Amino acid sequence: MLKIDVAEIDAIGGQEHLTAAWDDSTPEAKKEQLLRQVSSLNAAYPGGLRAYTENARKLLAASKAGTNPLEGWAPALIEGTSLEYGSAQFLEHEAAGLAEADGLAFVLVAGGLGERLGFSGIKVALPWQLASGETYLELYIRSILALQEAAAAAKGAAVRLPLAIMVSDDTAKRTEDMLKANVNFGMAEGQITLLKQEKVPCLSDAEARLTLDPKDPHSILTKPHGHGDVHFLLHSSGVLERWRAAGQRWIYFFQDTNSLAFKVLPAVLGVSQRRAL
Repeated sequence: MLKIDVAEIDAIGGQEHLTAAWDDSTPEAKKEQLLRQVSSLNAAYPGGLRAYTENARKLLAASKAGTNPLEGWAPALIEGTSLEYGSAQFLEHEAAGLAEADGLAFVLVAGGLGERLGFSGIKVALPWQLASGETYLELYIRSILALQEAAAAAKGAAVRLPLAIMVSDDTAKRTEDMLKANVNFGMAEGQITLLKQEKVPCLSDAEARLTLDPKDPHSILTKPHGHGDVHFLLHSSGVLERWRAAGQRWIYFFQDTNSLAFKVLPAVLGVSQRRAL
């Protein structure tokens, strides 16, 4: 079993360092730990880790050479609508957006920690302002519930606006615990869906050598892949199809620490509806 899996590491190419420190004293359990992880990472990426590292080498080489990936492309601006906040035109579009609010669904990308902010927890647990200490997650859910109430009043019927949160191994458990401890901040059971993105290996250098975890030299260091995973997860999980069947017509994507995200949403929705974007 181990020989087959070691061959799987060799097939990646350029990753001899992963097993270089192995000797007779290395526990078999530790070897198997790394080999199982490699198999899992191979299965998670199209083409496996060989394709992952080959793509990385090409991109890193292009970056080093200063290659412009957009060479030959011409920028173009779509025709939009410029609104002054609070103006009569803004309020007109806001009203049009509120009339569409019953068809909204929300997607929050929250797969990262607050390390760059000097915070060891999940970013949605940060306070968005100091006076109340209210967290970003509570602010977002409270804002969605307010829109839900307005949409129900406009429609004259009950409305439920779904929320999907993209999490990662770093944030899934803590996000789930936060929601449970606060009874979803008022959202109904089943109104929130957690979508977990997979992690990808970290790279040590321009040769795309996979990085061993400094805390465990028998594991590859991995990090969340990035916000772009959310589109694949929405599709592969069946969430998009469920939302479509439930009558949702619009999706609002927003990030984990943007307290102004909902201030202009109804007006933006009104612009989208009128332009049929």
